[in-house]
Amino acid sequence: MTHHIELPILVDGVRELLPHRYPFLLVDRVVEFEPGKRVLCWKNVSANEQFFQGHFPAHPVMPGVLVIEALAQAGGILSHLTRGKSCEDNLSYLVKVDAAKFSRMVVPGDRLELDVSIKREIRNMTMYSGIARVDGEQAACAEILCAEVKR
Repeated sequence: MTHHIELPILVDGVRELLPHRYPFLLVDRVVEFEPGKRVLCWKNVSANEQFFQGHFPAHPVMPGVLVIEALAQAGGILSHLTRGKSCEDNLSYLVKVDAAKFSRMVVPGDRLELDVSIKREIRNMTMYSGIARVDGEQAACAEILCAEVKR
């Protein structure tokens, strides 16, 4: 399926692609998209994020599991944009995370760049390779398997 996607997709457009809502919507903008291949999304990390209240409040650090979740959400956006479907049609569920590595802390004021590529597709499942960067420096990476299920 080939269709034109107007970039950037801002948070209101992201809400049409993902079922997540505050405080678990972890993608603010889609800035690059190659159908069936790759997506680049941004998450602006604010000092007002709810998770900072309890995650080392004196030295706030974005929890690594939320960085991985943000990569998985970017993968869901890639699948939905590629197939031309919204979260009203299908939901993507996280099935497996492999080779997760955390290289740098993500702190308030950072812009998390979520670069996700499709490695392979098997039936209703997609394996993604994701890299999260801040200022061009790798913060985390992982291989993520998601299953797409009809609502």
